[in-house]
Amino acid sequence: MRRAGTSSPGRETAGMLRRYRSTMCGKFTALASWSEVVDFSQPLTDHGGGGEGGDEGGSNDEIVTYRVGGPLPVIVWDAEQRLRRVVRMRWGFPDPRDWRRPRPIHARSETIDTKEPFRTPLHAGQRGIVVFRTFNEGEEVMKPSGRTETRQWTVDPRDGQPRGFAFVWRRFEIPDLPVPMLACVMATVPANALIRRTIKSQEEDPRMPAILDDDVWSTWLGEDSATGAAAKALLKTMEGVNWQAAPEPKKPRPRKL
Repeated sequence: MRRAGTSSPGRETAGMLRRYRSTMCGKFTALASWSEVVDFSQPLTDHGGGGEGGDEGGSNDEIVTYRVGGPLPVIVWDAEQRLRRVVRMRWGFPDPRDWRRPRPIHARSETIDTKEPFRTPLHAGQRGIVVFRTFNEGEEVMKPSGRTETRQWTVDPRDGQPRGFAFVWRRFEIPDLPVPMLACVMATVPANALIRRTIKSQEEDPRMPAILDDDVWSTWLGEDSATGAAAKALLKTMEGVNWQAAPEPKKPRPRKL
């Protein structure tokens, strides 16, 4: 029996584990006009949104937020038509026990080529790109009460230019649904110095999204019939960036009338 006044080792250990739990990206933003663009190889101008034009997509463009469980505009390669398409997919594979639950939502780059359910789509060329402007990372912090909360940070490259996250996707036959579900997961890599120092200094294995260099999009999508191994080699930590990380302002609580 534990003596009065002594603490429970199990409870203390659990608290520490919560403190160091990894809190990966589950939200990011983009400009609305980018959602139908498949090629960002040309500089964006101010001649309207939606394609090879628009200063950050257009002067009246709006910022949209994408979250886990919601639909994403995923750029894929249509091998039969030999062109890129934008296909709507849910962020998060269906949980085997309940398809409505999006889990998993991330795939580690180190094992994406060997671990299911990611290995099959990677090698089958079911690889996609989702364009973003900013993304969020969570910092797990311990409160004085001993409980933890996730503090959201926004990572902003600050130049307003589109960049691409690496995703893999699959088609799922769900008995409850009239048509197959298209779902995707985000590839992740070890966090860069900015995120490690600023947001995830307490985590033992800090992660961040895999961001593709502009000149390797075609390889990741499979336009040159790249193998899964060649695609995996593109998943690298983006270092040497002049990005900004800032805490996301808390939403004001509604006033009680």
